[in-house]
Amino acid sequence: MEENIKESLGRFLSTALQANSVQVVRAALLSGGAVQENWLLDLQITGGPFDGMLNTVLRCDSPTAGVGISHGRAQEFALLQTVFNAGVAVPQPLCLCIDLSVFGRPFFLMRRVAGTAAGHVLVKDTRYAPDRAALARRLGRELARIHSVKPPVDALGFLASYEESPAQYRIRMQRASLDKYHTAYPALEWGLRWLERHAPKRGVVALTHGDFRTGNYMVNEHGLTGILDWEFAGWSDPLEDIGWFCAKCWRFGRDDLQAGGIGLREDFYAGYESESGHTIDRDQIHYWEVMAHVKWAVVAIEQAQRHCSGEENSLLLALTGHMVPELEWEILNMTENS
Repeated sequence: MEENIKESLGRFLSTALQANSVQVVRAALLSGGAVQENWLLDLQITGGPFDGMLNTVLRCDSPTAGVGISHGRAQEFALLQTVFNAGVAVPQPLCLCIDLSVFGRPFFLMRRVAGTAAGHVLVKDTRYAPDRAALARRLGRELARIHSVKPPVDALGFLASYEESPAQYRIRMQRASLDKYHTAYPALEWGLRWLERHAPKRGVVALTHGDFRTGNYMVNEHGLTGILDWEFAGWSDPLEDIGWFCAKCWRFGRDDLQAGGIGLREDFYAGYESESGHTIDRDQIHYWEVMAHVKWAVVAIEQAQRHCSGEENSLLLALTGHMVPELEWEILNMTENS
């Protein structure tokens, strides 16, 4: 990060954090993030409520993420504040900046939490949260706390509302995304038609994370430290998050551990049910796991297009596109007998 940017951040943060001065003593771009960038910032703060060293993360748009691919940073900050106030284990939101003269892009700052979020590491290395049954139950409890937020919420007025069932709404969104491309995806069209034929009626609608999975929460040697990445949150059927977490495509090869590749499904369910006081309709989970595979395939196509169109030269985005055939195969396997 260039020195003039650090100085600009220091001036803004001095006001935002009610400090006499703020110096950026360390700045490093963190790995991952196809849609957003995350910067590690260590701040030396003089005066005010955060006096001393403050370890933070600055979250901003990727330069070529495109408009509308996810919530903006102001919206994600509002989501983070809402769930933080609801008692969800998330990094503490600190401040928001929409003044482009400060960093060149809107951003928000949050406390840094310890551990790793790398899915391929978490499913293999039990030095992180060695009690995996406890981790699965904890994740279930945290998801139930997210789902305790029900519409309407004034601070979340930007979230799309709709009268149709969440299932039909998701189908309509995925079909519209596919229709933008000239390439035909018959297996995904099959999956969408299957979802349409089996769509559950509208029931309870709650705040859903939209990407609640291994890879989007932080874990250290003691357990869960924070749930990340709220840019796809919205109002939906709570079972959508549960199906997404348990879907095969997010187990990172650990298909024996159906709860996110880190635990047993029933432990995850038990944590959710104990916190929410509601029994999960297990008969509906398969439907939402099919939905998860269709949704992820469509997102993978969109991400690959960012590379193929020349918008962004990214090996990560290019490789994401190669996941689509495997997802199509899984969709066909999951729907062939019904």
